[in-house]
Amino acid sequence: MSNETSMTEFIIMDFSSLQELRFLFFGVFLVTYTCTLLGNISIIALTCLDPHLHTPMYFFLGNLSFLDICYTTTNVPQMLLHLLAERKSITYVGCVIQLYFFLSFVGTECILLAVMAYDRYVAICSPLQYMVIMRKSRCLWLAGICWAAGFLNSAVHTFFTFRLPFCGANQLNYFFCDIPPLLKLACGDTSINEITLLAIGVFIGWTPLICIVLSYVYIISTILKIHSTERRLKAFSTCTSHLIIVLLYYGSSIFTYVRPISSYSLDKDRLISVLYSIVTPMLNPLIYSLRNKDVKGALRRVLMGKLYLQ
Repeated sequence: MSNETSMTEFIIMDFSSLQELRFLFFGVFLVTYTCTLLGNISIIALTCLDPHLHTPMYFFLGNLSFLDICYTTTNVPQMLLHLLAERKSITYVGCVIQLYFFLSFVGTECILLAVMAYDRYVAICSPLQYMVIMRKSRCLWLAGICWAAGFLNSAVHTFFTFRLPFCGANQLNYFFCDIPPLLKLACGDTSINEITLLAIGVFIGWTPLICIVLSYVYIISTILKIHSTERRLKAFSTCTSHLIIVLLYYGSSIFTYVRPISSYSLDKDRLISVLYSIVTPMLNPLIYSLRNKDVKGALRRVLMGKLYLQ
């Protein structure tokens, strides 16, 4: 009992075996994080400044960019600090806070990607009713559901994770506080946590993914019925960016959370955590800006407007 109550911090064992490369990792992560901030802030700024982007699709894209900024900021600055620090630790309370907000943003993004797929479904399958169905009040309502569900999901997981006793070793073999390494470290029965992960994962992970798949089945069948090749390619181009992000995000996050704890290998899973928590948020604005004519056009208009004002 004294060991359980005296747990005040966790030691982060992120790059303990690769200390000679820590400055290289610091440079790579710093550049990646900077690109993530600049890219996603640019997307948010463009969707706010350019009236042509005041549509439901770009409203949700702005939410996605804000989410990417939030959940990378929950762990990357600390990772950068630990790469340079001699003592790599996080307080018990700090670990609780980090896990709660990280899972909140991850869960919110899972559902938001499904909402974005529904938006594309309505735009392509019911174009004449699009602005009626996806009116402003409904977009705000859908976004609110995404955020509320993400934070509720995180509250459940955080509660069940930190109700476990952590007695003895406090070395966290991971980059940041996440469910898999914490359950590996706990000395109590984690069966309830595993059941909770799998059960809630069905609603937060698999259900939105199934909705995305069904949406794109209808979208693709509708696009194939379009006789004009130019219109068909234009319709496909509005969906490919979203599909690429779905594959990157869901592939890594479902692999991390929706499987039995006994199958985890933290040494291998750390690489997956880098993909969905650092790399994917940096790629999102690049994917949307490079493959989206509307975003590139908005960027040109904003830059030309600034030059004109000067």
